[in-house]
Amino acid sequence: MTDRTADRMSGPASDRPTGRTTDLRTRAGGGPGADRRTVLRAGAAALVLGAAGCTSGGGPRAAGPNPGATTPGAPSGTPMPTSPMPTATPTPLPQPPLWQPGPSEIQPDVKRRAVELVAALGAWPPGGQGVEAARARVAALGLPPALADQAGPLAPAAPEASLEVIVAQYGGILADSASVLVVCRQWIRSPDGSVAEGGTTVDVRLSRAEPRWTVTELHPGVAGPAAASPPAAVARVLAEPRIELPPEAAADLRSGTVHESVLEAMLRLAGPYTLSVSVVRTGHPLDVFGTTRPSDHPLGRAFDVWRIDGMAVVDAATPRQLIASFMRDAAAAGSYNVGGPVVVPGAGNLFFTDDTHHDHCHVGFDH
Repeated sequence: MTDRTADRMSGPASDRPTGRTTDLRTRAGGGPGADRRTVLRAGAAALVLGAAGCTSGGGPRAAGPNPGATTPGAPSGTPMPTSPMPTATPTPLPQPPLWQPGPSEIQPDVKRRAVELVAALGAWPPGGQGVEAARARVAALGLPPALADQAGPLAPAAPEASLEVIVAQYGGILADSASVLVVCRQWIRSPDGSVAEGGTTVDVRLSRAEPRWTVTELHPGVAGPAAASPPAAVARVLAEPRIELPPEAAADLRSGTVHESVLEAMLRLAGPYTLSVSVVRTGHPLDVFGTTRPSDHPLGRAFDVWRIDGMAVVDAATPRQLIASFMRDAAAAGSYNVGGPVVVPGAGNLFFTDDTHHDHCHVGFDH
């Protein structure tokens, strides 16, 4: 019943349509001289009207589907046949190509090894979920299958997933050991067919071996929950189109655990540059790799930039002058510790360069 029909039926009795059955019966049997033929005709009319659904004291039925309707001639209570609903084809998940190290990398196969593992753990075809399937994919790489047990948020319980490695940068590289930070974007299909987009940064630890380096452990990052009232600068950074943030770095900002000095420096550098951030807080080693000295990243006091104005820091074709200019401007924005692939003259330890930072610029703060 539609609302409009209900309005007509709920009015005063004098406004309702009068049942014609009552009217016909009065005329058929009420007047003197009414003969038997008249009465029979009136009764037949009343039966026809009643079969049509017009009853005394009730209005006309509302138009629309009637769940209790039956097929003519079918037994009472038999439902109307319905056409089968078409099955929607799920939208395919993105399938970006696997990230590959460029020719300017130091020890490129170290990064390749880390990326292969993360891709094997963070992406699978329909029905390929579960630890046992992940172990098989890891074993196919010639790596210890038990590494699948350390996948954590990289391998949620979902029937299908795909993954994009945005960049792989060094968290540290020494003669026989390395940390590769694999920055990911991930698409997860839920059992109901919906798709969620997220991502994490994985600290992959490796050691030298023959014929290829091997992975010894991995640490997927888990950013904290969003803060109820993050600093006002967070919204400005997230809305700035000249600052590119991967999923976990954006989650770091929303958590309210990143210092104001980092946020303001990002905004200041976004004036003359477009900066692609790789890591802020989550996913970075707790200590400076190879030392026991705490890193500024987990404290929310540093960020790394892997691309400036769309050009990768690691790429030899990227002008060294552009990188040096960025590093100097980062210091002018308040950083006390700026690292990168080029030597920039400066007092004390303000600027530094080493193999770990040949592929990104580090911008750190002491408060």
